[in-house]
Amino acid sequence: MADAQVRVAVVGAGSVGRGWAALCVAHGWPVSLYDVEMNALLDAKEEVVARARSLSLLKRADANTVETGISSLHLGRSLLEACGQAQWVIEAGPEDLGTKQKMFEAVESVAGGARAVTSSSSGLAPSDIAARCRRKGRCFTTHPLNPPELIPLVEVVPGPDADKATVELVKGWLYALGRIPVVIRKQVPGAVANRIAAAVWREAIDLVLNGVIDIDDLDRAISLGPALGWAAAGPHLTYHLAAGNRGVAGFLQRLLQTFETIWDDLPTWSRLEPEQQRRLIHMIERTYKEQVDVIKPARDKRLAGILWGLERSKEA
Repeated sequence: MADAQVRVAVVGAGSVGRGWAALCVAHGWPVSLYDVEMNALLDAKEEVVARARSLSLLKRADANTVETGISSLHLGRSLLEACGQAQWVIEAGPEDLGTKQKMFEAVESVAGGARAVTSSSSGLAPSDIAARCRRKGRCFTTHPLNPPELIPLVEVVPGPDADKATVELVKGWLYALGRIPVVIRKQVPGAVANRIAAAVWREAIDLVLNGVIDIDDLDRAISLGPALGWAAAGPHLTYHLAAGNRGVAGFLQRLLQTFETIWDDLPTWSRLEPEQQRRLIHMIERTYKEQVDVIKPARDKRLAGILWGLERSKEA
């Protein structure tokens, strides 16, 4: 194993776990994948290989390195077999606190040599997840967005017991994988990315359920509007730049009242009722009926293109 490689164990073979595995495999890192459901594990290997090779086709990975990683991909028949030699254990199981606590406790007993044990949780506090662990210093959250092998952001949530040197070590590993780690300084439900996404999605749901706009036009309005601008600059910088030399102070002076009027009209509900769920599901499925197999690779190609453009702009 080359010095730059890290031996990784991914615990949980769902979509996020498969994405983590594909990312590490595509960088030539030796990966062991484990899941309590053997059928899910067997299905996962084929998908991990396909997703890793897709990164090569999308010019996000070197083809030879990908094949090296694939040759080192291992399915663990037990948690001990998967994690026993790992330097980094990535937990990617169900978003359930009790399940994650049991998994972290089990990992602690079999992965004594691991430098870091991190959770992919999108909303649970790392201090709660690691509550049953003795070695809390190596336990924290590294939350990716889906698909993890393409979207570079990873939210690092250390929690109060995390060892600062270990956090920095994992940040270095993430940079080596081409990720962009951001550190969340205070534990809040959903960290940052999911809180923002939840707020935007609530408004998007409210607009389509109230007949303001159709599903596909709403998706276009977001992806070709604010999402595109935010991909290049983020919300604060976008508004800071919008007023030219006057900066964000000028922007607020001109448009704060408009925003306050909108904020006052935004929905504040916190529960999607069963009938609303049924309506939303029907509207989305009717809009994208039998198109997912075509849309998903097209989405991935667009993501890769956006990333390529952003990277090229930094070189200019």
